[in-house]
Amino acid sequence: MPFLIVLLVILVVCIGFGIRIVPQGYVFVIEFLGKYHATWQAGFHVMIPFLQRVSKRVSLKEQVADFPPQDVITKDNVIMKIDTVVYFKVADPKLYAYGAERPILALENLTATTLRNLVGELELDQTLTSRDSINAKMRVILDEATDPWGIKVGRVELKNIIPPEEIQRSMEKQMKAERDRRETLLEAEGHKQASITRAEGDKQALVLKAEAERDAAIARATGQAESIRLVYEAEAKGIELLKNANIDERVLQIKKLEALEKMGDGRATKIVVPTDLAQAASDLTFKTEMLGFGNNTPVDTSASKKVQQKAADPCCSDADKGETTKHFATQQHVDFEG
Repeated sequence: MPFLIVLLVILVVCIGFGIRIVPQGYVFVIEFLGKYHATWQAGFHVMIPFLQRVSKRVSLKEQVADFPPQDVITKDNVIMKIDTVVYFKVADPKLYAYGAERPILALENLTATTLRNLVGELELDQTLTSRDSINAKMRVILDEATDPWGIKVGRVELKNIIPPEEIQRSMEKQMKAERDRRETLLEAEGHKQASITRAEGDKQALVLKAEAERDAAIARATGQAESIRLVYEAEAKGIELLKNANIDERVLQIKKLEALEKMGDGRATKIVVPTDLAQAASDLTFKTEMLGFGNNTPVDTSASKKVQQKAADPCCSDADKGETTKHFATQQHVDFEG
């Protein structure tokens, strides 16, 4: 009985040591008597105690390796620090377990040397502006170099580029000067656009003002012409009405007196000479001659008219003008005596 109990205990211990459960996302590299035997995937497995063992527990998940900053010298002899981040996965667990002694350390050193080679071919400005190009080249080189180790490099990123302090101060001054220049250019462009806008606004205002003045002048002229037309039409209608009314001499005389009354308004002295004064003087002379007063020499009105025509004719001679003047004076004397 004691022997059976001991044997049972040993069997239970062996079974306990031989049962293995591989979690999801991991694989176990199994060795049998010191040699590679199999790669166990996720699940339940039974291992022979003392003959088999788990050589390597490998994660199949994507891993991130953040390496410390490395001193790098550019083509123009500027020393700066660059730290990189490498994203990789284990593609072959067997090669990962037996390809390199310390694959992560090997990957770190390979990343540092590759970065130095690439940056050494670029100047400082190119290094600062060519991150994508450097990342792509490093990924290709590292992926090819890590294939014997069972590692698949998916992505490489330059995390930080730290230039020397003197270079940083110079870059800050340069960036400040560039910002000041851009600010000046933007202000100048703003003033330019504002001036152009103001000029265009003034131009449009002048054009609109000129058009408004033109339209107003046209409207005033049209209104004045219309008012003159209406006045003349009213006067024509009034004359037409007077003509149709058969006005006699007495009405015309009354109108004359009303006109004289209007002319006499005001304080200014006015001398009014009626248009029929000559006719009245002629009638008066005729009547006095008929009554026997004054000089009875008949008055030749036709001669007086001829004298007046000669005086008004610019083609007559000086002798004719003198004779005409003398006869006109004599005629006036006769009329006065009459």
